[in-house]
Amino acid sequence: MLPSQPLLHAAVFALAALQALASDTFTAAVYEHAVILPDATDEPVSPDDALALMNKNMDVLEGAIKEAAQQGAHIIVTPEDGIYGWRFTRETIYPYLEDIPDPAVNWIPCTDPTRFAPAPVQERLSCMARNNSIYVVANIGDKKPCNSSDAGCPSDGRYQYNTDVVFDLEGKLVARYHKYNLFMPETQFDYPKEPEAVTFETPFGKFGIFTCFDILFREPAVVLVSELQVDTVLFPTAWMNVLPFLTAVEFHSAWAMGMGVNFLAANTHYTSMSMTGSGIYAPDGARTYYYNMKTEDGRLLIAELDSHPRLSPASPPAVNWSLYALSVERFSPNDHDFRGRIFYDWFTFTEVTKSEGNLTVCQKDLCCHLSYKVAGKREDEVYVLGAFDGLHVVEGQYYLQICTLLKCKTTDLNTCGQPVETAQTKFEMFSLSGTFGTNYVFPEVLYSGVQLAPGEFEVLNDGRLISKTRPTKPVVTVTLFGRWYEKD
Repeated sequence: MLPSQPLLHAAVFALAALQALASDTFTAAVYEHAVILPDATDEPVSPDDALALMNKNMDVLEGAIKEAAQQGAHIIVTPEDGIYGWRFTRETIYPYLEDIPDPAVNWIPCTDPTRFAPAPVQERLSCMARNNSIYVVANIGDKKPCNSSDAGCPSDGRYQYNTDVVFDLEGKLVARYHKYNLFMPETQFDYPKEPEAVTFETPFGKFGIFTCFDILFREPAVVLVSELQVDTVLFPTAWMNVLPFLTAVEFHSAWAMGMGVNFLAANTHYTSMSMTGSGIYAPDGARTYYYNMKTEDGRLLIAELDSHPRLSPASPPAVNWSLYALSVERFSPNDHDFRGRIFYDWFTFTEVTKSEGNLTVCQKDLCCHLSYKVAGKREDEVYVLGAFDGLHVVEGQYYLQICTLLKCKTTDLNTCGQPVETAQTKFEMFSLSGTFGTNYVFPEVLYSGVQLAPGEFEVLNDGRLISKTRPTKPVVTVTLFGRWYEKD
């Protein structure tokens, strides 16, 4: 006699759990999704039309989820805005929202869809997870009614939140996170009253979750890693690339290294807004990543990770980010420093004029030291060493300390700091360090064509970012991106 469907599913679930428990590794997937966007409108569409649009996107996501599960993935992360896009006002997004309960209610929408208010999106996501025995991470919108007794209640009588949800192998809702640090255009959403630090346990480690712009702030990002000690961070994002330091792949890879955790970043793919760049990152570098501004295709990425990276022999040692830089005297004092702007921040630069040598540039309390050797000095490319120590105030307010070796756009020093994607100069070696006042420093090496350099550099425990071997590709930037959360 054949087993019943519930018994069969329970057996599959138990087997998957045992397999995960038996291993110190797990297989992760992220999907970069070319989102099908709604038509721009000032009037709300009907709930049926909203669901039809979301189902089109979920059709694509379901295909990626099935493929990931077939390749052995235990968890898949999909992007921020991946189910309905971003062309909304507060009123026009409302038909796309669902009431998402606290996961403490112990709910499997796939098997009990009518327990709460109609929730067809949660039901379908739950069934995707359950039918494929894979954790599914998605970004949707939550709505919560409120009234005049709540002083913060919006005039329309509801809160609207940019929300991540996680469904486990059975399809149970195990995590719900409301984005705390909203990006400037997100006027359709409300801020939660308090930042949320959302974690959940799996057979393959402790997970935390936050969304996009959250990564640049202490809460919840640092709280999850430094205080709650998660092993892996899940990161739905709609990241608009900003060279030279904030392209998705370089910053997300650097963040994983600097924080010592696994990082699963799923970006939307929309090149007209410079949205691309997803990856699966470990503390010792990128396991796989994708950056493509030439096509409009989505991409599924799959890689194996250590379940508990801090316990891994490959886990980098603790770093004292200022130890070396504070122990040496300034290299090559010069009178030729100049100012240049990167993403509205005024850096102090000094030109790299020789084929090899040592340089120092300082701004306020930050001095950046560079030792380098160029394979062949080119007359048509100029590099500078730069330092920034101050408050960034454009799309948010946060303190930065940055040391960077970067290629200028042209040989005109006035172009230093402007976006550059390609280079031809190869370095024999480099070593970059700085007198940082923060322990939160993220090491970046970006090669020509917005390519990472996995395995080709390392950070010593005295705070030096050095090339391990001769770099195989021309260098665009070498950067230590310091985020001084304590000063916020």
